[in-house]
Amino acid sequence: MAEITAEAVKRFRARTGLPLMACKQALQEAGGDEEVAIQKLRERGEKLAVKRGDRETAFGRFGISFGLDQPAGAIVELKCESAPVTQNEEFIQLANDLARALAASSGVETSEQLLELPSPSKEGMTLGEHKQDLFQRMGEVFNVGRFARLEGPTAGYSHNAATVAGVLVRVEGDDPAVAHDVCLHIAAMRPAVLSIEDLDPEVVEKERAILTQAVVQEGKPEHIAQKIVEGRLRSGLFAEQVLLEQPFVKESKQTVGKFLEANKMKVLEFIHWELGQK
Repeated sequence: MAEITAEAVKRFRARTGLPLMACKQALQEAGGDEEVAIQKLRERGEKLAVKRGDRETAFGRFGISFGLDQPAGAIVELKCESAPVTQNEEFIQLANDLARALAASSGVETSEQLLELPSPSKEGMTLGEHKQDLFQRMGEVFNVGRFARLEGPTAGYSHNAATVAGVLVRVEGDDPAVAHDVCLHIAAMRPAVLSIEDLDPEVVEKERAILTQAVVQEGKPEHIAQKIVEGRLRSGLFAEQVLLEQPFVKESKQTVGKFLEANKMKVLEFIHWELGQK
């Protein structure tokens, strides 16, 4: 067996929440590879508390332009050097101006092109000049990060608390309250994809194989094993990563998909960004 250090065991325990001896044994069997060890533990049916890695942090906010009556929506990440600036009204105005200008202009591919557009709130200025003027008066450097434009009716939400996030959703339907609730759900639950079909098939099959092995280890009858696996797949991977399959935050007895269907709306695509993420 591979020699596993006490520090490696301690780190793995912090990641999985399992007892020290179980962590040491799993790492030894996996030759010290944490990912292999986690897969082996899951195949045995172990309940893990695997923690996500710390997110990169940065200051800034998202400007968002949206509307069910608008031909397009947009989201722009605007970064700054210090936290207090993110609450400054002029900084917020610049972020929103960037999004408004992008929503009104197709074909923008670079931040340089975006900054060449006229500022919606500063007559006679481009967005670049607007940005430079704010820099000269505040002494703070601003950088445009990610940006995107969605054609069609959209809804949006910007969350500016401990986590800074921006959501933009392209929808079909005419209920702004329903669209807004879905944006809030996305910000809270962080789905990775819209539908099951959008998941990587290899990821789904790997998860199905792990769950199948765990069910076999539990000694479940063969005639119900597959149903158990599919149920766990739906309540696990799908509920964690797929927007339409997630329990709706305001009514957990129904999925987001069922909530939209009941309100005669559809989500066609969505963007969910958190500040500092790539």
